[in-house]
Amino acid sequence: MVEIIFPSTLAQNKKLCALVPSRLSVKKMLQAFLLSVLFIASKIFINTNFNPYLCAQQNLHLKMALQAGIVGLPNVGKSTLFNAVSSSAKAQASNYRFCTIEPNTGLVNVPDSRLNKLEELVKPQRVVPTQIEIVDIAGLVRGASKGEGLGNKFLANIREVDAIIHVIRCFEDDNILRDEGPINPVSDKEIIETELQLKDIESVEKKMQRSEKMLKQGDAKMKAEYEVLKACREHLDKGKNILSLGLSKEDKLAIADIFLLTDKPILYVANVDEASMHTGNKYSDALTQAVKNEGNEVIVMTNAIEAQIAEFDNEDDKQMFMEEYKMVEPALDRLIHSTYKLLNLSTYFTAGVQEVRAWTIQQGWKAPQAASVIHTDFEKGFIKAEVIAYDDFVALGSEAACRDNGKLRIEGKEYLVQDGDVMHFRFNV
Repeated sequence: MVEIIFPSTLAQNKKLCALVPSRLSVKKMLQAFLLSVLFIASKIFINTNFNPYLCAQQNLHLKMALQAGIVGLPNVGKSTLFNAVSSSAKAQASNYRFCTIEPNTGLVNVPDSRLNKLEELVKPQRVVPTQIEIVDIAGLVRGASKGEGLGNKFLANIREVDAIIHVIRCFEDDNILRDEGPINPVSDKEIIETELQLKDIESVEKKMQRSEKMLKQGDAKMKAEYEVLKACREHLDKGKNILSLGLSKEDKLAIADIFLLTDKPILYVANVDEASMHTGNKYSDALTQAVKNEGNEVIVMTNAIEAQIAEFDNEDDKQMFMEEYKMVEPALDRLIHSTYKLLNLSTYFTAGVQEVRAWTIQQGWKAPQAASVIHTDFEKGFIKAEVIAYDDFVALGSEAACRDNGKLRIEGKEYLVQDGDVMHFRFNV
């Protein structure tokens, strides 16, 4: 006989066992095992306070890394851009609609000259840059909010990212398919914007209908929530994005569970022809003019050239190629830095002989939170943080020199980590 015993803590202190005849088939044994796993999983779920709605209301992020999604109409250069930025995945880039169906995801190293300087001073065994996650999402078409093309799938994928990189075609090429007629970057921008707004109107209206039923109970909190939803609906009806509504942190809780698409920050990429890579052209100028009042950045670049630069493994060959195109640095570096900023991210460093590493945190995090990205135990057992400003570290040349000159500070739990801090954590668990 085979005896399967569930952990007593999950079985509410009762010894549960399933007796399975030893001569049962492998299939039966697997079924018994799977049933036991399901039982344990159900107990874990039942005996925890996990509440998906509450997680959304508290704005909790359950994924490991923040993501930026590359979006745009079909054949504007999204996948070419993804291939250029991604260091861990290559997307298929072809000249037909919906070439990208399933979203491609890649980890992208964030260029940071400060790492090079720390490497020069510390001489570690290895250097590890920080990374962000980029997602290449299928091309959207007019009517996506009503399910046209891959509309529903596309919009669902956008919900999962934290920021949007909107690629817009700003070049002419008769060999590259285009469904929307003559090149018009402002119209292209508005097509996607309108589809996102229409989907958000649908989401807001559904929640308003649910809220109206509960308003009859006289719940003051529900009334306040309904007013926020009403304001969102009116704003969207005017053709404006929720992000520009300026909702307070408390107001955002009212819409957190419906993950509105137009509440995400946006960065525009004007994909221009090779001749316009340094100066832009009439199309990129029109796009820049159209978004100037939104406060969104437009990066002018030639995606195909950037993809070629990214293919070079040899740094000397890469520099020669860039010199040929009179480039000081890849436009890609600016894009990655801007995306990092768009996600409201910040960097601190750890520097020792074994490793110099950059760590990503959210701007405004305190020292214990920053420590948690190294290991959760660092936050749980946090005692103090040893902090050196990057400029002081470079000026004095070492941690020891900073300590001797009073530039190493001891900070506690309330310290707000600054971008570029060189840190060491004291903890006890």
